[in-house]
Amino acid sequence: MASRSPRPRTALSVNLNKVALVRNTRHLGIPSVTRAATLCLQAGAHGITVHPRPDERHIRAQDVHELAELLKAWPDREYNIEGNPFHNLMDFVHAVRPQQVTFVPDSEGQFTSDHGWNFPADAERLRPLIAEAQALGARVSLFMDAEPGQMAAAKAVGADRVELYTEPYAAAWHTPQRAAQLERFRVAAQAALDAGLAVNAGHDLNRENLGTFVHTLPALSEVSIGHALIADALELGYSATIADYLRCIAEAA
Repeated sequence: MASRSPRPRTALSVNLNKVALVRNTRHLGIPSVTRAATLCLQAGAHGITVHPRPDERHIRAQDVHELAELLKAWPDREYNIEGNPFHNLMDFVHAVRPQQVTFVPDSEGQFTSDHGWNFPADAERLRPLIAEAQALGARVSLFMDAEPGQMAAAKAVGADRVELYTEPYAAAWHTPQRAAQLERFRVAAQAALDAGLAVNAGHDLNRENLGTFVHTLPALSEVSIGHALIADALELGYSATIADYLRCIAEAA
């Protein structure tokens, strides 16, 4: 096991869905999801994230279990399993007991996550599932739009954290709306903190826009990054890519 520097305020969790997506185009077992996880962890990533959808178009059930076994050798790192708790997610939570569960309101055939939970509409059906996951030892994060008025409601149903859906910020990066979107996320994060929630973030964050986001939201607990990070790793390799994302976080802090 590789050594690493102390955990920063903002942890980096690597989403491996796109590694599995490439693997699934053939029947050769390459690229290996567990090998990718090992290389990311050796390079200093603080956690691994997977989003196993019911159609198994990328992460498969076997991957979830193999990664759980792998992470037993890395007790200081975290396993985050995300997905819709009304589909297949809770079976995995019971089976592998991840450190964190992120509830995401995806439909079964949804291309990618594109919106957060809505309160009060989703409150009563989420409440028992949050309690169930917590009883199994998992921290529960709710995937949420950057809406300050929703944060107290997320806390009220029992969530430990929220994961802010950052695609609107990323989409505005090269537009005049960048500053307004950044402020919107800052206000939403502060509302979450004021409600007693910790704050994660993810979706379309990359080496270009990550530093500014972390600097503006200094109490950010974790970023979960997949698509851009894996794309960078195709060019730079896992070790150099993880190092550069950690540099972005460290310099922002």
